[in-house]
Amino acid sequence: MAPAELISPRSPRVAAARRLARRTFRGKERRFIAEGPQAVREAAAHRGDDGATLLELFTTVEAAERYPDIVEAARAAGALVHLAADEVLTEVSHTVTPQGLVGVCRFLDTPFEQILAAGPRLVAVLSNVRDPGNAGTVLRCADAAGADAVVLTDASVDLYNPKSVRASVGSLFHLPVAVGVPVEQVVAGLSGVGVRMLAADGAGERDVDTELDEGLLGGPTGWIFGNEAWGLPAQTRALADAVVRVPIHGRAESLNLATAAAVCLYASARAQRVSGGCRSVTPS
Repeated sequence: MAPAELISPRSPRVAAARRLARRTFRGKERRFIAEGPQAVREAAAHRGDDGATLLELFTTVEAAERYPDIVEAARAAGALVHLAADEVLTEVSHTVTPQGLVGVCRFLDTPFEQILAAGPRLVAVLSNVRDPGNAGTVLRCADAAGADAVVLTDASVDLYNPKSVRASVGSLFHLPVAVGVPVEQVVAGLSGVGVRMLAADGAGERDVDTELDEGLLGGPTGWIFGNEAWGLPAQTRALADAVVRVPIHGRAESLNLATAAAVCLYASARAQRVSGGCRSVTPS
């Protein structure tokens, strides 16, 4: 393929994509970066209220030949496809070793009121979660467990941080995510539509096993997960209907946030499957 067809590293489009590394520019432009074949494939398939989510695709010639289906899906979604040299991918990418596909996407967060109106049965709430990798991984766990939504409170990390997007491995495009909602409003709103709110905390008087044994996880449930270092403050725990810990049966001191979230969400998913309430995207 002729070099003249490659987009120039000095192109204004390259400069605009590069600026999306900064939260200020992401918020101003309401655009973010999705990297790698899985994320770009999901972005190309996603449509929001404003239309197609994937707006532009930067791809090396090699990646375009390796993933022709993704390039075609991007074009079908109306995205501008730019053939780019490796140096361009390095500039617009946020990984040490780019995978040859970088998409510029439209913001896709969902208004919290819309999540409430849908009558959710399983929701993950990230309260004061600051690590972008953890946030993205919890989002992925919520998606895998069949949750109906994820909410990031106003004190949590930016949903569109490149590390969050990458850690979600495409799950960002699979379920509604609300951002910037005060935790008090989250709890009041979900409680108001019949969701039982559980604070996940190592100091909880109850544990996940007890909740399951007593049949308490089969109904609509919202799990509140706290900061990686200090967990949930007392005032947030006080908002919940119960404070629940993941039981430690061995000698480990604790579980990290994402692992604990996976245990809690899957416990709810199992209970709700028995009661017929959890959505499922996997054929049984």
